[in-house]
Amino acid sequence: MSEAPSDPRWLPAFLEAQAAEAGAARNTILGYGRDLNDFAGFLQEKGLSYATLTREDIETYLIRCEADGLAKSTRARRLSAIRQLFRFAYEEGWRADNPAIRISGPGRAQRLPKTLSLEEVEALLEAARDQGRSQKDQIRNRCLMELLYATGMRVSELVSLPVSAARGDPRMLLVRGKGDKERMVPLSPPAREALTDWLRTRDAIEEEARLQHRAPPSRFLFPSPGKEGHLTRQAFHRLLKDIAVNAGISPAKVTPHVLRHAFATHLLQGGADLRAIQMLLGHADLSTTEIYTHVLDERLKELVLQHHPLAKGRGKRHGDA
Repeated sequence: MSEAPSDPRWLPAFLEAQAAEAGAARNTILGYGRDLNDFAGFLQEKGLSYATLTREDIETYLIRCEADGLAKSTRARRLSAIRQLFRFAYEEGWRADNPAIRISGPGRAQRLPKTLSLEEVEALLEAARDQGRSQKDQIRNRCLMELLYATGMRVSELVSLPVSAARGDPRMLLVRGKGDKERMVPLSPPAREALTDWLRTRDAIEEEARLQHRAPPSRFLFPSPGKEGHLTRQAFHRLLKDIAVNAGISPAKVTPHVLRHAFATHLLQGGADLRAIQMLLGHADLSTTEIYTHVLDERLKELVLQHHPLAKGRGKRHGDA
């Protein structure tokens, strides 16, 4: 067991490791910092040490958070940060145990993600084919929609895709997500077809711009003349609302994130494994993906009702006259 740092160094050491080794995003690091600074203030007030505090000390802190009126989600998040801190300390050999590992959290309010039916998604994909002032826009918009639903990408990942990732009729796309982490996502045949059509159109537009205006080539799959150099999230959000209207679906019901949820939900309904969904969505922690377990629950109920021998009524059993 290696020597633990002094109390003031525990939190900086943990945050530095999360940034450098775990590759956590900046917002994640800031969130850990805010939650653990509050916990550190409690320890200082009580004269407690990271190296010697007990499970009961952590539970006392959580009880105080509840008494202060903090929401369940906030208390659950703080406990999660504390667990991560002591897991890191255990792995580093600073403690021989993790005092937070067996503490039950307050639980989060169960908010099931809004999603769309398969029929609604199909209507959106069909409407995207005719959405746009020109044929070029329509080809691009179809590609955007097919890629989003086929991969479950975050909208920021979609609009900033480098064109190099799409060359060569790929069966899979390399996506750079949160925390600069990369993952591979497979493409469906309709998505590959839409991507091929858009690449052909995009390259022709780029070549025309080069010849007429000596414009430098864009490195993005969906280039735009704006400051970012690619289609913005806001522009895609507006486009999606227009597609929803043309599909006969309330635009209030359709967002890029809802389509991401539809991707995950439909895969689970089709029998996909929860860990596979975690990898495809780019979730660092399986607990984030577990919001979709309600889909599994419904599928398991359906399996029992369809296949259990007693689910269809008692009828005649083996050996009955």
